[in-house]
Amino acid sequence: MNLQLTSKQKSVIVALSNQHLTSSEILSKAQKVPHILKLYSILDELRRKGVIQSYMKDGVKYHCVA
Repeated sequence: MNLQLTSKQKSVIVALSNQHLTSSEILSKAQKVPHILKLYSILDELRRKGVIQSYMKDGVKYHCVA
């Protein structure tokens, strides 16, 4: 599968490498993402492409590479 990803999307994927993180943890690691609202858009785009998955655990939403 050859996906066209933006630099911001790639930054989120790198932050998630081998980790399951919350949105705020991703934001602190993904240097190219300026604010949480932009991160939510990127997470939605990556979920639609099947690149990441999200799940709830103990009332907290986590994200990981699919």
